Amino acid sequence: MLNFVLFGPPGAGKGTQSQKLIDQYQLIHISTGDLFRAHIKNQSPLGQRVSELIADGQLVPDEITIAMLEEEVDKNPGAKGFIFDGFPRTVPQAAALDEFLESKGSSIAGVIALDVDQQELTKRIAQRQLETGRVDDQADKLQKRIDEYFSKTIHVLPYYEAQSKLSKVNGIGKIDDIFAELCEVVDKY
Repeated sequence: MLNFVLFGPPGAGKGTQSQKLIDQYQLIHISTGDLFRAHIKNQSPLGQRVSELIADGQLVPDEITIAMLEEEVDKNPGAKGFIFDGFPRTVPQAAALDEFLESKGSSIAGVIALDVDQQELTKRIAQRQLETGRVDDQADKLQKRIDEYFSKTIHVLPYYEAQSKLSKVNGIGKIDDIFAELCEVVDKY
């Protein structure tokens, strides 16, 4: 199984590049954001709790996120592999993901970090907010999410770097050029 974590701050292009990687390598995309939005849309009890947290710009607690993620992996037993997008966000989540995948006889092959500066992120998110109206893209909530990424989430990178699994790709430029760089990384595996 070929499993990757696509890593980057909000607006780095993870969703756009994930779709291209899925098409190229027939992997299953698991976006915690998409899972959260699906639960919210279905008004599940979990979705209602997640809705409150996201509306406040907070991260969803690990136990909720991990349970949803494991459920999604278990739904796809014949998958060639997964792209994890928006997860893990903390070192304990990364360790939990490693443990879960190991219990399935698998592991994370690599972690690809999309490198995008804060000015570009702000510009991209403002555009996305105009197009989609996502509540978590509103300026005040966005700043919380970006701050959260640069103060907490970024610390996951050394965890994977210590396992020699981290690759960085410049996330600024033409979508197809960034994708070509991502493919170079994936093809090494």
